[in-house]
Amino acid sequence: MDVVPVIRRTAAPVALVAAATLVLVGCSSSAGGDDGGSEPLTVWFPGTSEPEIDLVTNTLVPQFEEEHDVEVDVTFVDWADLAPKLNSAFAAGTAPDVFGHGPAAAADLVANERVLDLTDYVSTLSEEDRDDLAASLIGGQVDGTQYLIPLSVSGQLVAYRADMLEDAGIDPSSLRTWDDVRAAADELTEKEGDTITRAGLLLGTAAIQRSISFNALISAAGGQLMDGTEVAFDSPEGVAALEFFTELYAGDSAVGNNLGNDYLNSAAAQQPLVTGDAAMTLLTSQAAMQIAAAEPDLEIGVLPALSFMQPAAFGGAGAGLFINADTEATELSWDFIEFMSSPEISTAYAEGTGNIPIRASAAESEYVQSSRVLQAFLAEMPNFVPNPNVPSWTQIRDVLDAQLEQALAGVATPDAALKAAADQAAGIIGG
Repeated sequence: MDVVPVIRRTAAPVALVAAATLVLVGCSSSAGGDDGGSEPLTVWFPGTSEPEIDLVTNTLVPQFEEEHDVEVDVTFVDWADLAPKLNSAFAAGTAPDVFGHGPAAAADLVANERVLDLTDYVSTLSEEDRDDLAASLIGGQVDGTQYLIPLSVSGQLVAYRADMLEDAGIDPSSLRTWDDVRAAADELTEKEGDTITRAGLLLGTAAIQRSISFNALISAAGGQLMDGTEVAFDSPEGVAALEFFTELYAGDSAVGNNLGNDYLNSAAAQQPLVTGDAAMTLLTSQAAMQIAAAEPDLEIGVLPALSFMQPAAFGGAGAGLFINADTEATELSWDFIEFMSSPEISTAYAEGTGNIPIRASAAESEYVQSSRVLQAFLAEMPNFVPNPNVPSWTQIRDVLDAQLEQALAGVATPDAALKAAADQAAGIIGG
């Protein structure tokens, strides 16, 4: 794949949010029947992005209501409040017919029998539709069974300042492995004494971001975080990946600085690529598009998924829609999800929220064709590796993330950190 520059695009990005574990109790029954009764279909969307709210409530839902001659009651719930509000609604029997959440919540929702198996519904789609959605659908599966239909795709790739690489005589097309990128970062890093004034390469090292960066590295090394419900990150591949990660920030040969800084969620004007404080950084498609919109004269390039043993990058299904297992409006709920995942609507939703579309065919849409950064991310979807969809993953992720912090800070060796995380994770799984 060609290395491509980001071109001008205005979009309203939606942050990649880590879903909280749900502790679901009680029973629920939802309003709205398949007989087209008077009760509206109730739908909760996660997040409070104004562009998304405007698009969904003023354009997409009215279109669905007109096409199906129904009323839809839509509520947007802040991510921080989503889990407790869902818990309360399930306990009170007032949970919505359809609700959005992140893939990280899927396994616990399934374990608590809160969501419908959508496999039979997906099978009613045409083979062309299933193929078109294949790369995103896998992120909504638990043990191979479909429970969530994604609304968008998220991913992270290394972006770079084209002018800085050109000044250093580095050809971006030669950067295909993490070792290639590390060698380039050595040349691009600038220091005053022992202080890095321009980082050659930055990866996400803030809370939770550490585990996401590590997922990309261990996957590229041929390893994985989990093998089914068993911990797999304390492996030779995991140790090698974490050694690479820690060495970016440690010692005289460090190429990264500001350990723990949340640059990924910074405004475009404060992004290290924009300020000149870094030559290469791991970025989400949303952040890259923000930069393109805010700094149209700044040429930013995007590298393909990098490898040690195989190309891999963190990514996959973003937030999506589940159907409440107790809804009385099963067919109508599926109609709504099918509508949201249809070619025209899913692309309109992605464009309105600044996300990667869920369908491969969206590569031919004006939205993607007018944005080289989206083309780059969409092309790498087959190499995206999501977080594991297993029960208690968010708790396992948190203990892993804490130990990754210890390793990055030099408090623990990579091997010791991963063993400690594995021991704690085993307690969570066994508990």
